[in-house]
Amino acid sequence: MINKLVILIVIVLGVIGVAQLVRLNELSRKHSGRKEEDIPNRDNKLNANLMLAFMIFFYAGFIWLMLKFGWTGRGPAASTHGVGTDWLLNLNFVIIIAVFFLTNTLLFVFAWKYVKRPGVKAVFFAHSNKLEAIWTVIPALVLAVIIILGLRTWNDITDESAPEAERVEVFSWQFAWKARYSGMDNTLGAYDYKLTTAENEFALVSQANIDAARDSMDYGQIGSIKVLEETLNDPNVIMSVEEREKLTNELGVKQRLHRLLTQMGITHNDSLDALAANDFFADTLVLLKGQNYEFTFRSKDVIHSAYFPHFRAQMNTVPGMETRMKFQPIYTTEEMRDEMNDEEFEYILMCNKICGGSHYNMKMPVRVMNAEQYYNWKVNKTTYNGKTYFGYDADPANLSAAEKAEQMKKREALLESYKAIEASLDTEEK
Repeated sequence: MINKLVILIVIVLGVIGVAQLVRLNELSRKHSGRKEEDIPNRDNKLNANLMLAFMIFFYAGFIWLMLKFGWTGRGPAASTHGVGTDWLLNLNFVIIIAVFFLTNTLLFVFAWKYVKRPGVKAVFFAHSNKLEAIWTVIPALVLAVIIILGLRTWNDITDESAPEAERVEVFSWQFAWKARYSGMDNTLGAYDYKLTTAENEFALVSQANIDAARDSMDYGQIGSIKVLEETLNDPNVIMSVEEREKLTNELGVKQRLHRLLTQMGITHNDSLDALAANDFFADTLVLLKGQNYEFTFRSKDVIHSAYFPHFRAQMNTVPGMETRMKFQPIYTTEEMRDEMNDEEFEYILMCNKICGGSHYNMKMPVRVMNAEQYYNWKVNKTTYNGKTYFGYDADPANLSAAEKAEQMKKREALLESYKAIEASLDTEEK
């Protein structure tokens, strides 16, 4: 309380002091008989020198801030295209900082050099076509270079991925992320929003999911067609005209969706079930060093933004549509810890859109592993249909000798392919 009182007294005394100085200046001017617009030569020189001193102080502060905070502690780019975006960003910084120093030097030095002097009349300079052309054409050319290079980088990030790129879907909702990996076929299963239920949050397409969604809409305990019809037809339920109209509209929507689900079930191609069956899910986004990835993004509710700060990648996730991008990790988590000199460093996926009250908490851990680590993580995942990654029964006791031998060959081939991917990246770096 005492500290607050002292601060208040200092502020009040400061305001009074400033007011008295202003009043003193007014009285001094009146006593000297000088008009307000008449500025003494001594004051002009003082202001000119202060402008030059401020420029030096301004530049020193800018340089200090850039050296201390300019690189934000993100460390080196952890993806191949991130190296390119960092180069482009640095190019922009070079151009912007050069223009910053040039324009401010002209501003402050001219104010110092061409200060008003007694007997010297200012030159009236109304227009110059040459100057107009210079400061129009040069910025336009510089911007054209920046835009062209930026479009090339953006096209590289969002262009079609290589056939060997691993397909991963990142699903967002308030306020969490979840990853869906394609199985051995490297093809993500189809989805349809109409199949979204508590048991099928990704809305994956399969005959079983179609039937479950239709049954839930028919006979679910809350908001189902049966419940709505019983409520509207119950003579003992009293409701207003507005309430009845609302329930009637809701029933109409459910009935239309039901017809769409019925049609979907009739025309469904059972081969699509296999695409979803071998997908698997993860709460941590785990990546292989050197592997090319194609990411697709979906949102369940509002617009989110998938932001990978260390990979220099970001993509909006939009309800009702699918967005995509690609990148290739170049440092494992352990290697990045060495680069950052931080034993607790972790990659992260964050939401970069203000998507609601708990937006700040919408994060997902990201781990980049070497070949053996990634192999051990992946082969122990259980797919959507409850089998192993290779499509076999999860219980080894239920496998025949031939199935065990075949699975072992697939395991060895997968591990060797991961080692080759990691080795190829290490060779490129060397």
